[in-house]
Amino acid sequence: MTATLFERPPLSERLWLLRILRLETVGGLLMLMAAVIALVWANSRWATSYHDLLAIEVGPEALGLHLSLGTWAADFLLAFFFFLAGVELKHEVQLGTLSRPSLAAVPVVAAIGGMAVPALIFVAFTWGMPLESTGWGIPMATDIAFALAVLAIMGRGLPLALRAFLLTLAVVDDLGAITVIAIFYSDKFQLLPFLGAAACIALWWALQRRRVQGTPARFLLYLPLFLLTWWLMHESGVHATVAGVALGLATRVSKDADEAFSPGELAEHRLRPFVAGVAVPLFAFASAGVTIRTVPGGEPVPPFLETLTSPVTLGVLVGLVVGKPIGVIGGAWLMARFTRAQLNPALRWADIAAVGLLAGIGFTVSLLIAELAYEPAPTLLADAKVGILTASLVAALLSMVLLRRRRHALAAYIAVEEADRDADGVPDVYQGPGSGPAPTPGAGAGTPEASGPAPS
Repeated sequence: MTATLFERPPLSERLWLLRILRLETVGGLLMLMAAVIALVWANSRWATSYHDLLAIEVGPEALGLHLSLGTWAADFLLAFFFFLAGVELKHEVQLGTLSRPSLAAVPVVAAIGGMAVPALIFVAFTWGMPLESTGWGIPMATDIAFALAVLAIMGRGLPLALRAFLLTLAVVDDLGAITVIAIFYSDKFQLLPFLGAAACIALWWALQRRRVQGTPARFLLYLPLFLLTWWLMHESGVHATVAGVALGLATRVSKDADEAFSPGELAEHRLRPFVAGVAVPLFAFASAGVTIRTVPGGEPVPPFLETLTSPVTLGVLVGLVVGKPIGVIGGAWLMARFTRAQLNPALRWADIAAVGLLAGIGFTVSLLIAELAYEPAPTLLADAKVGILTASLVAALLSMVLLRRRRHALAAYIAVEEADRDADGVPDVYQGPGSGPAPTPGAGAGTPEASGPAPS
């Protein structure tokens, strides 16, 4: 039997996807607003106050945590973002697309292509320049929140199967990015704190395995354990956000028979508003404020055209806007050829190209890697940030053009997929002949908040 690429996801997966995609979209819009505010402020007559604000240092010096506000945003707030990325990845591996090897191969290979091709393009632009070439990890990342914000502006421009593909791409990208950060962008490695962090992660896993949960446990055990793991990872020299991913991967995402929601689902529900509404927008505000023109009282800044044509800027820009789509489409096409799978008849490769362009929006993690790669070189850091911001804008505009051109062609397909004539909360396509037993009306429509915490 020939496999079909980008088929309709199962109902249980659909409900999870829609919840995640909705919250990511809101987060993307808030992040975009924060980035615009930072960019305008950093290029206004009050630019020095923006940089002075981020340079304010707070935190206990005895613990090595007397850090600037900008560092707190990058190291601490993003740990929660990566924690949820770890939970999402584990969900995908155990329950989602990545749990079925025949279907997992396509997004995984597409994501690998979408990381490798941009990195190679960046290296080509910076070849022979040792300091500049250290930023090769910058164009590897995909910002799912920003990408979904573009989709929100365009309306429901893609079927759920392709939005799920985009989410899976971003999750695999996040894992690749955090691996790159841990191996290539960490310094002054200290073994004992790292072993302590590993022990905390093992304890977290054991508590999850033994079903230690409930409201008291979350605040008395898991929150202090999260903070301790983060601090030990920070002290080890490995970037502290690695602790977030590791703890997310150690969180249980499958629910027991007597549970309404798994710990992973509860974490998603309770942490996602904070991550989407506070953590990621604050990081965007702290990182996106690159000065692209000379402001009163500030340091002289090279002309924008000169910055735009620097090897680092071009490497990031071409890597994200050109390399990402080539890598994503090429990986998906090669897997289709290798496995003799057929594309969903309602879709075209132009739709996959739109996903590839959306994946070229590398904002959040790209900014993080840029700061790690070029911390001692402010000029190169500014070049990298200009490349990231420009690439994200260009990729967003090009993807919107493609989506608009395909909107009418996909409208009928999406209408059928979303139709719910009996208004029971379950699309009719899941209840027709051959779709299996009809689910209970409104099944899965609840939230952890509405149903209360899962029993301990």
